Amino acid sequence: MRIAVVGGGSTYTPELVDGIARLRDELPVTELALIDPDAKRLGLVAGVSRRMLAHAGHPARVLATSSVEEGVAGARAVLFQLRVGGQAARDVDETLPLRCGCVGQETTGAGGLAKALRTVPVVLEIADVVRAVAPDAWIVDFTNPVGIVTRALLDAGHRVIGLCNVAIGLQRRFAAWLGADPARVSLGHVGLNHLTWERSVLLDGEDVLPALLREHGDELAESLGLRPGLLRRLGVVPSYYLRYFYAHDAVVREQRSKPSRAAEVADMEARLLALYADPAVVTKPELLSERGGAFYSEAAVALIASLLGDRGDTQVVNVRNDGTLPFLGDEAVIEVPAAVTAAGAVPLPVAPVEPLFAGLIAHVSAYETLALDAALHGGADRVRDALLAHPLIGQDETAEELTELLLTANQAHLPWAASR
Repeated sequence: MRIAVVGGGSTYTPELVDGIARLRDELPVTELALIDPDAKRLGLVAGVSRRMLAHAGHPARVLATSSVEEGVAGARAVLFQLRVGGQAARDVDETLPLRCGCVGQETTGAGGLAKALRTVPVVLEIADVVRAVAPDAWIVDFTNPVGIVTRALLDAGHRVIGLCNVAIGLQRRFAAWLGADPARVSLGHVGLNHLTWERSVLLDGEDVLPALLREHGDELAESLGLRPGLLRRLGVVPSYYLRYFYAHDAVVREQRSKPSRAAEVADMEARLLALYADPAVVTKPELLSERGGAFYSEAAVALIASLLGDRGDTQVVNVRNDGTLPFLGDEAVIEVPAAVTAAGAVPLPVAPVEPLFAGLIAHVSAYETLALDAALHGGADRVRDALLAHPLIGQDETAEELTELLLTANQAHLPWAASR
């Protein structure tokens, strides 16, 4: 069983390798193909990946290549985890919007739009190669912004499911608080990627969310960057990304007072790559836990195992709406629990969504439609429309200024931007 990773030179990759080694009975990988154009990074990551597998007694072979064709040939599943422009582009995404008083974040708001503009065309080109070389392979998209990228791939007819680690991270936290095996805990997770709420937490089918909020509400709110009173009043657990909406101005002040997350991650990546170069490093470095992506490996392994093994279990993924949320079009991509089989993922029924949440979901989903149109077809006017539609921007002069700033900063990745 070959599993291919596009963006295999990412410092995230050893997290995935650790999961493959630990969960070998769930997903018996025989070959891991790491694909990346950066030969130096790829060599370091492939080296530590081989040592980790050998140390764990795992027989899988690691192939390192810059060729998508070579890497995906014969693959059963292909993970997308690429970052067009690297941390330098991310730094622009996170700092440039602050000039206009807007949140600077790599997947939300103006920064998320800039990333989508750079990413969607590249991902579609790679997916076409996957379809030509490994037509039966499933694409698992971990590339942000996951909702927009997954919809682009689905619209182009690719076999793809979007994946995020937010849901599994919360599930594991709740399970630890409950002293329960995570398999006994399921979430009433609803929304769009990076715009979700947990409306229930079921332990063996019984909703324990009210008790969790009573006992752990303060700790949970602090980790989410929100007031405890908000969680108690709403009776739900918003994702961390809701702080960009519920505490926008406070976040902007905070971001203006310290280096960007991209700057922090760039420093962390340099240290991680130095560790990966050390022949004595044969397990996942503790530093990697600070990089983000907790439980990514568990989520990825579980999803691929269900797709290839036709397990029919329930996982939180990014899929077509297809009537699940009646206030959205069928073509929208939503993030909800779904039954996963060899035929793909089918969203499970969702209880009617309260207006407080449905309104924001619909608003951001409309923005995502416009963002995808801009990423596919280019044009400054399409970018302005997407920015004007985003609830974190939504003002004409701000959208106008951000359009000029974003396109100027991203000309190297957007050939059409220079001629606007």
